[in-house]
Amino acid sequence: MAEILIRGADTLLTMDDDRRELTGADIRITDGVIAEIGQGLETTGEVIHATGCVVTPGLVNTHHHLYQTLTRAVPGGQDALLFGWLKTLYPIWSRFGPDEMRVSALAGLAELALSGCTLTSDHLYLYPNGARLDDTIHAARDIGMRFHPTRGAMSIGESAGGLPPDSLVEGESAILDDCIRVIDAFHDPSVGSMTRVGVAPCSPFSVSQGLMRDAALLARDKGVMLHTHLAENDEDIAYSLAQFGCRPGQYAEDLGWTGPDVWHAHCVKLDGAEIDLFARTRTGVAHCPCSNCRLGSGIAPVRAMRDAGVPVGLGVDGSASNDAANLIGEARQAMLLQRVSRGADAMSAREALEIATRGGADVLGRPDCGRIEVGARGDVAIWDVSGVDSAGSWDPAALLLAGPTRVRDLLVEGRQVVRDGQVMTIDLPRVIEDANRMARALAG
Repeated sequence: MAEILIRGADTLLTMDDDRRELTGADIRITDGVIAEIGQGLETTGEVIHATGCVVTPGLVNTHHHLYQTLTRAVPGGQDALLFGWLKTLYPIWSRFGPDEMRVSALAGLAELALSGCTLTSDHLYLYPNGARLDDTIHAARDIGMRFHPTRGAMSIGESAGGLPPDSLVEGESAILDDCIRVIDAFHDPSVGSMTRVGVAPCSPFSVSQGLMRDAALLARDKGVMLHTHLAENDEDIAYSLAQFGCRPGQYAEDLGWTGPDVWHAHCVKLDGAEIDLFARTRTGVAHCPCSNCRLGSGIAPVRAMRDAGVPVGLGVDGSASNDAANLIGEARQAMLLQRVSRGADAMSAREALEIATRGGADVLGRPDCGRIEVGARGDVAIWDVSGVDSAGSWDPAALLLAGPTRVRDLLVEGRQVVRDGQVMTIDLPRVIEDANRMARALAG
């Protein structure tokens, strides 16, 4: 029986149903599950001392494009809006292959882990030169992170009025066949699963309505979740009105893309009726504040969504449109943007952290994650608040106000992925070297 004890946390932010905050608390994790929370606990296993630390549930990332880690800060895309940015990046991404997908995912996952993330989704919607979803799944297994990859797709190229080049689109029957393949090969619906697979046509401007309908039918037949981009910016809204004669929320509802098994990325431009629709149907939203700022898309109405009852989690989005994959930083940005939009009392540091933990877990259908309570998975982040970034803080548990922004230790399923600020499961310096070499070659 594998057991580990986290001992003597200065503050434990449980994010349980009562949002308890405990002082001097211990956590005993047995076989990957939180078995006991209290004081003065004993163990025959390893002990991690958490004096001088704030302990939280592992953070949950609900939207990412891990393949984009190799294309940060690309000239020509640094100051573009969404559609222009995509036009700049598509030709570069078309030169990727399996090795680029794997290394980019390893680097992105390591960055997430160092920012406190234990569970991440990923939206991979292009498969050039033999790349497959399998490449990122294997990378997540190497890191030891809980993973919810989604089999994305693009089927309408430029010649048919779509945005992506024809070289990056696939036939729709082949897309559906590969969705079935990866679900059958990798999806694990059990409690505590390390890998669940979703179905994720890229966006209304890169796939047909028929594929959206068929994807929803396939996902529900297989019992997996659905994901796509929606209502990201004004261009997105204009496209929907021009092509479909309706707003994105109506488009989603008409095609079967609402419900607790669906989550949409961005949703910056949802109106009141669409927010009510998502609340009524328990349709989830992945809020990506840094990417929305970087691309000038706007500020998502997160306060209105939360007040209406829409399930909301956080996403770092791709590193080509954020340039970072720091999830604790994303939570701070979410808090700040709501304050800019609605006033200083619009969102507290603790509420933003809740969105980053149990909020994201609930969006991904993982009530076994995102909280520290008996029976939950042993996904735990330990933050050292004895350093300069917390010096003088009267409330170190308000992590998003004073820091730190990097974990000291990170456990996933009770296994230590980060120890003393270092990733333990892969040779990260080698991955960084490979990523820089590949980026130089792509820039070539």
